[in-house]
Amino acid sequence: MSNNLQLIIKREFISRVRNRTFVVMTFLSPLIVVGMIALIAWLTTLNNDEVKTVAFVDETKSFATDLKNTDQVEYIDFSEYNLERAKDSVISKKIYGLLYIPKKSTNKELSESIQFYAEESPNFSILNRIEGIIANKLTNQNYKAEGLNLEAIESSKARINIQIENFSGEKTSKMSNYVKMAFGGFAGYLLMMFIIIYGNMVMRSVIEEKTNRIIEIIISSVKPMQLMMGKILGTSFAGILQFFIWVLLGGVLLLVATSLFGIDPQPVGVDPSIALQENNQQEIQLLIQDILKLPLLTLVLSFFVYFIGGYFLYSSIYAAIGAAVDSETDSQQFMLPIILPLMLGIYVGFFAVIENPHGTVSTVFSMIPLTSPIVMLMRIPFGVPWWEILISITLLVGSIIFMIWFAGKIYRIGILMYGKKPSYKELFKWLKY
Repeated sequence: MSNNLQLIIKREFISRVRNRTFVVMTFLSPLIVVGMIALIAWLTTLNNDEVKTVAFVDETKSFATDLKNTDQVEYIDFSEYNLERAKDSVISKKIYGLLYIPKKSTNKELSESIQFYAEESPNFSILNRIEGIIANKLTNQNYKAEGLNLEAIESSKARINIQIENFSGEKTSKMSNYVKMAFGGFAGYLLMMFIIIYGNMVMRSVIEEKTNRIIEIIISSVKPMQLMMGKILGTSFAGILQFFIWVLLGGVLLLVATSLFGIDPQPVGVDPSIALQENNQQEIQLLIQDILKLPLLTLVLSFFVYFIGGYFLYSSIYAAIGAAVDSETDSQQFMLPIILPLMLGIYVGFFAVIENPHGTVSTVFSMIPLTSPIVMLMRIPFGVPWWEILISITLLVGSIIFMIWFAGKIYRIGILMYGKKPSYKELFKWLKY
């Protein structure tokens, strides 16, 4: 590495690290993120603690004993009122909603005539619970009308719990695919955000120096390619430092927030003793085993490889765009080639990989360099042959070399061009100079 390149990397790194905005966001961002998580958890708790009051008019006199109060819903019997008076009472007392069960000659007519009145669209879970109560009651009445034995029917119901096991005899959790997708999806999404944030830093740095005409002085002492690579490397080192600080601070703050606010990792309203019944304890154990069986070492190593490779690939494009324009506003016309592959990688990962991680679509997009850093990271938790990873990385490295050459050509001409917004056609002409 030449002395000029080292000086540029050092200059870019120090200028980024000493920047007031960089320092503030480095330490403030984890606080904001953890604060938002704590706030959402607290608001969710408040939302779940709120008891909805539902009045009901039951003209059949059959459902009063079935509509029992729960932690989320409190029922009030307005059956002594007619419908209009019940509506007026609900409105005046600001009750959440009114359930109306009319009297009909048959259960079929009744099932199609039940109404729920509310000022706003009612909560889906509350409606679903009420529908289940009424449907169960009417079903049992229909059984009795047909002369069927309800106890015999209930005891005859089969409850299936399919056990998943591979051909080697190892049992697997039913949630295994979602756990793998969670690990891969988090890694892929984190990579995309890093590329967008720090790639924009490179572009803004180029535009700033070009606008201030500092670039004309710098370019007299160093080669354009060295300057471009110095900006990319210096910004990447600052970004990696910021990323590690975020991880450390975020972990500490999450632990502190959990202990201070008493955020319960158990789902709200779920009794742990109930959650572990009916083989749920075994399911949790299998889930933990599946997490431990994930190729964590391969995932971590691949994350850093694709982390660095994806950053270099896209930051060289960002640097070329910064050199080609005079302001960030002018850069918008060139952002589609960057944003589109990143978004495509995320969508392919979440919609194709989880359905078929080894299918044609997943495999092809994990090889294409512009999408492979994201899609391959999402595939690795599902188990990818080493030769596929090697091919993907080889193609990525080849693309980085080509893109740096391509961006260097545009950078060499663009940093000294002022006052004119270039078109794609002009950019390709610069490659010939």
